[in-house]
Amino acid sequence: MRAIAWMIPLALISLPGCNDRGADKGNAQQQPGATKSAATPASGADAMASQDPGPGQAVRPAVVDTEQRPVMQMQVVLDRLGFSPGVIDGKEGLSLGNALGGFQKANNLPQTGKPDQATLQMLSRWSNIPATRVVTIPEDFARGPFAPVPKEPADQAKMPQLGYASLDEKLAERFHTTIETLHMLNPGGAPAGAQAAPVAAAQPAPAPSPNASSAPGTPPPPMFRAGQQIRVPNTGADALDPAGIDDQTWLGTLRDLGVGSSQPRVDKVVVSKSKGTLSAYDGDKLVAVFTVTTGSSHDPLPIGKWEVKGVAHNPPFHYNPDLFWDADSKEEKQKLPPGPNGPVGVVWIDLSKPHYGIHGTPEPQTIGRAQSHGCVRLTNWDAARLAQMVHSGTVALFEK
Repeated sequence: MRAIAWMIPLALISLPGCNDRGADKGNAQQQPGATKSAATPASGADAMASQDPGPGQAVRPAVVDTEQRPVMQMQVVLDRLGFSPGVIDGKEGLSLGNALGGFQKANNLPQTGKPDQATLQMLSRWSNIPATRVVTIPEDFARGPFAPVPKEPADQAKMPQLGYASLDEKLAERFHTTIETLHMLNPGGAPAGAQAAPVAAAQPAPAPSPNASSAPGTPPPPMFRAGQQIRVPNTGADALDPAGIDDQTWLGTLRDLGVGSSQPRVDKVVVSKSKGTLSAYDGDKLVAVFTVTTGSSHDPLPIGKWEVKGVAHNPPFHYNPDLFWDADSKEEKQKLPPGPNGPVGVVWIDLSKPHYGIHGTPEPQTIGRAQSHGCVRLTNWDAARLAQMVHSGTVALFEK
């Protein structure tokens, strides 16, 4: 996703901080329908939802994958179980280690953070869940609107929403991955393995624009469109119960992020500054672990015991340059519209510590590898999942 205007490079990259002086808490007490979102309208079922096999049952994908992808399969299973590996890309790293450590702790295994023999043996229960699946991109999901996010806050404020820049980016969030990973899984625009088992009615991908930039670090040109069959990470736990969600825009957000509406209720979350994790507990039971970004040298994580005051879905953001040490004081205050590419992403979880919260991000690949202005930041899909777990009064314990 596009970085926002006031991002200043630090050791790696600095993202905008978020506090209650910025995030609009108009629905922080979970009032349904209090904000608008950039989500797809929530009518109809999710045509790209996972179809999980039963115990011992095999999956016969429309196009057999030509690779085993063991790391991606591990990421997929952990993500489904609530131990988030962050971006699912088939690569080992910090977030996968945190996810493995959480899974090990929850299952009384040695906490190595490694795929050791005992851990692999327990994960083998879900060996029938393949690493990828093939989906057809629905017309309504591909409809957009899509528009690049301007660099300047003043220009962002003029937009109706800070939504996705492209269908490729929206698909990447839907399947908890990156655009680059989706392109890798679909060489030439066709699902990997298509040469061995062609998909009927599969269409070639649109040709890249001749004016598309090829500068280092720039996103590849859009590859996908409505009706196209593509291979994606086999994310799951995405079943939605519309009857249980009154806010239709929030329901659409959950669908766009591939996040199910059935989540455990937790009474405590523990944020570890040293580990870069947020652990969620139902009593003494560990039910979820997420890799997070926690503050910076300028705005350190506020160590202490706080509690959740409320949750705002798809909040707008009040940008005040006077409140950011790294902002240009000559800039004017702006009210930025909601959307997944907004400074706090799709969720703001308000805390009893003034000016602090837990929220999403427009840059999921930087989680755990960046700095914030003191708040706790997760990927949009992890933030949406956590938002359904916590409630007013949930303890938020911030530790060193």
